[in-house]
Amino acid sequence: MDTNKEKWVLLMVLTLIWGSSFILIKKSLQHFNPFEVGALRILIASLILMPLAIKHLKSFPVKHLKWVVVVALCGNFFPMFLFPIAETRISSSIAGIINSMLPIFVIIVGPLLWGINSTKKQMIGVAISFVGACILMLASKNEGGSIEIIPILLLLLATVFYAINVTTVKAKLGSIPAKMLSAYVFSLVLFLPSLVSLAFAGFFTNFKADANFWEGLGFVSLLSVFGTGLAMMLNYRLVNISTPLFSSSVTLLMPIVAVGWGIIDGETLNLVQIGGAMLIVSGLIFLRTGK
Repeated sequence: MDTNKEKWVLLMVLTLIWGSSFILIKKSLQHFNPFEVGALRILIASLILMPLAIKHLKSFPVKHLKWVVVVALCGNFFPMFLFPIAETRISSSIAGIINSMLPIFVIIVGPLLWGINSTKKQMIGVAISFVGACILMLASKNEGGSIEIIPILLLLLATVFYAINVTTVKAKLGSIPAKMLSAYVFSLVLFLPSLVSLAFAGFFTNFKADANFWEGLGFVSLLSVFGTGLAMMLNYRLVNISTPLFSSSVTLLMPIVAVGWGIIDGETLNLVQIGGAMLIVSGLIFLRTGK
């Protein structure tokens, strides 16, 4: 397949997969606590990719170990817990919208870590989207009328981690095939941490194989297989054949999918939240055109 065509195909597939992950997190939280959801998501992906990692164990890039660990923690460990924790207090639609700010943090992180220069138009786009995020934060209130600032800050932190992940893969790990990088990250780096996290979350002490458990496991498995294992392979491939900014553009379309699933599930957005979301997307479009 032509590289340019492959970029756009990957972008659209990732949009559908990751845009649907927020509703799957929400459904998983009806059966497990947020720490169990995060740990199970990582552990299932680790088990699925384990045979591939073992088969190619001798090819593990030891000289790049520290960067593999950075990518594992920033792209595939911390965010897996931050999103479920946040979604215990805000809707999956809002989570999808906040995650769309990834290109903003790519623009910010790039110069700080790797000396990637940003243009004036890109910085203006960042400022516009930041204002939108502030509006969205102030408009997100719980049933008691209190503003839900903490969960949105957690989502922003997760998005910063994603930006570090994307730029690190491009700068330091571009020579590693996407499927191999995913296998190494999950099976060799994150398997034990996810297992320990699951134990501390109380999964094994509270284990009860009833109908509720199996239904929840079904949601988490879908989230893990598609939203984690497969999606990360596709994402690493996209980063390798494009730029960090282009690959992060998947988040421009993800809110459409996330909000669509949220509406189907009975979620609503007020006018102020819609206004904040539109500002975020406007800023993203502006920075994407920045030359």
